[in-house]
Amino acid sequence: MKAMVFNGNDHKLEMTDMDTPVAGDKQVLIKIKACAVCRTDLHIIDGELKNPALPLIPGHEIIGEVLDTGRDVKGLYKGDVIGVPWLGETCERCRYCLGGQENLCDNARFTGYDINGGYAEFTLANYKYCFKIPDNYEYINAAPLMCAGLIGYRTYSMIPDSHIIGLYGFGAAAHIIAQVAINQGKTLYAFTKPGDTKGQEFAKNLGCIWTGDSNTTPPVQMDAAIIFAPVGELVPHALRAVCKGGKVICAGIHMSDIPQFPYEILWGERTIKSVANLTRKDGEEFINLAHKYQIKTEVKPFPLEDANNALNMLREGKLNGAAVLVMD
Repeated sequence: MKAMVFNGNDHKLEMTDMDTPVAGDKQVLIKIKACAVCRTDLHIIDGELKNPALPLIPGHEIIGEVLDTGRDVKGLYKGDVIGVPWLGETCERCRYCLGGQENLCDNARFTGYDINGGYAEFTLANYKYCFKIPDNYEYINAAPLMCAGLIGYRTYSMIPDSHIIGLYGFGAAAHIIAQVAINQGKTLYAFTKPGDTKGQEFAKNLGCIWTGDSNTTPPVQMDAAIIFAPVGELVPHALRAVCKGGKVICAGIHMSDIPQFPYEILWGERTIKSVANLTRKDGEEFINLAHKYQIKTEVKPFPLEDANNALNMLREGKLNGAAVLVMD
């Protein structure tokens, strides 16, 4: 099979011919149809997330067809269209796993980081951490749901009582969860890089009632803010923009350092919280909502061999929505 492989150098991937893997007892062999390109992939390739399993096939927003199943696989069959997310497997024994917080498992392994991922023609996945994809989704449009959508949903689920919500960084995750929030009657304010008029227009077209630069004060105090951009200096901006009792949720797996800020902008029972990975419950709930609300994803397709260009466009902020590698 062909795969784009990261060997730990030069911030780029190399096209490589590899043997097609064989499914283990709890694994499914997947013929990959599409794999979205995530900012987490950049954090790995740019060395911000340390110690990936090298050589590595990145990619954790995988959509594909089951070709074979291991002897212990239950509920998945040849021909099923499934999605594979970032959370690849957990120990299933620790207090986090037993308490429904497997996203916090200390022994978790992650797709495209500890386990070879989706920048390839085929991959393996633990069947317990795969999700069946509704028939109404094209492969390319379903791919961003597997991380941008899932992490966006877990973040959004932390602010269930918030009505006025700010989204900092209007990219792949924000444009998906914005559709869920608007369908549920929320009022959204979108913050982009200074001068990103194209991104602000994109947000308005999706239903955000106000858009502005990330360092701008919105016209009203918000109930909550979700920070999708991996920029620590946005945290004080968001704290100043939310009301007393407001919540600031940091959605990224990596973020630059948060600068010192005065206690007065945290006071008033404001809170800051991070999001770590996802649970299988998150996945099941979100896919049902995506189907219910007919969530659409903005995508730009790239052939597998053009993965480095897709990563560069993401790195340079030249994408609205998500880049998706298409295998066929």
